Amino acid sequence: MGMEKPFSFELFVALRYLFSRRKQTFIYVISLMSILGVALGVGALVVVLGVYNGFSSDMRDKILGANAHAIVMSHLPATLTDEPGMLRRINAVPGVTGSTPFLYSEVMLSAAGGVKGLVLRGIDPATAPGVLSMLRQLEEGSVERLSAEGTPGIIIGLELARRLGLAVGDRVNLLSPSGRKGAAGFQPRIVPFEIAGVFRCGLFEYDSSLAFVTLDAARDVLGLPAGRVTGIELTVDDVYKADSIGMAVEAKLGAPFYVRNWMEMNANLFAALKLEKIGMFILLTIVVLIGSFSIVTSLVMLVMEKTRDIAILMSMGATRGMIRRIFMLQGTIIGAVGTILGYALGLTVALLLQKYQFIELPKGVYTMDHLPVLLTWTDNIIIGISAMALCFLATIYPARQAARLEPAEALRYE
Repeated sequence: MGMEKPFSFELFVALRYLFSRRKQTFIYVISLMSILGVALGVGALVVVLGVYNGFSSDMRDKILGANAHAIVMSHLPATLTDEPGMLRRINAVPGVTGSTPFLYSEVMLSAAGGVKGLVLRGIDPATAPGVLSMLRQLEEGSVERLSAEGTPGIIIGLELARRLGLAVGDRVNLLSPSGRKGAAGFQPRIVPFEIAGVFRCGLFEYDSSLAFVTLDAARDVLGLPAGRVTGIELTVDDVYKADSIGMAVEAKLGAPFYVRNWMEMNANLFAALKLEKIGMFILLTIVVLIGSFSIVTSLVMLVMEKTRDIAILMSMGATRGMIRRIFMLQGTIIGAVGTILGYALGLTVALLLQKYQFIELPKGVYTMDHLPVLLTWTDNIIIGISAMALCFLATIYPARQAARLEPAEALRYE
């Protein structure tokens, strides 16, 4: 009977019980349902976690396209200037790939199509495109037109341009609260600008409320002295090391300067995305758990059906451990087949979504126009381990019950 190779014997019997069920059609159907339940749960996990990863990655790329990886600020604003010496010191820190000064304020934009509040950012047209990838991919116009002679240029978002009916070459006015009090009362400062370009970030808040001008033009609108900046934006070679590289920059510059990175500034958003991902993982794992419950049912019924066979095997020398392993192997095989089928289903759907993008999303509602998918080995390995662990745990009770059978009691009434 092959008792010299116990594992081969146990595997042989387990496979025999699984695939040779002429009289146990109902048990066979339950086993198929168990495999299907595990497969659907694993497939759903692969697709849904891939979509969550894709959404998080897309959101991160859009945020980092409009913002730098880290920002150098100062507790004493007057100490921050756009002098080349400070930029050279920042760029000398290992891991920093670029830096550019910026000014930040809020103004009003007035055009023939209406009035809109804006977040105004003054930039250096020479160095800003190397830090902000969004400025390298404008929908219309170019960054170079910001510093053209004549009327200063301004780059606005696509949503704002559509709302006010603006295009490259149109004239607008910026109204700043840094005006003067005259005989007729307080008068805001009004400066004319010409549309030099239109960008599209993909995030509605940026596309509808953000604008770029040169540093000198921003200082003119805001009434700030020459050389004054709000901070210095910088990029790093690894976005996930922005915190450690930022600390190195902070140590290099010393007081009163400090550095904030993109993870700190968007911590709430990405924490919420991570929490949703964990919640969805738990929810879909319940689908796999339901499939594992079906494994318990099929194995319990099989133990009841095979009581006589178990007694005969034990009377011929099979140990209780061997009987227990036979039924544990059966449940594990069901789980393995379900997991493999789930991987095949989930990866196929995910790869088709990646390639053909056949699920479109309403424009203006979401930050992207299609369903993004990003598969990671870490998530897929965790899915497989979780599914197999649940299926294995489901085998413990019926396997222990089978091993507890007494051969004499089982054969007494046969």
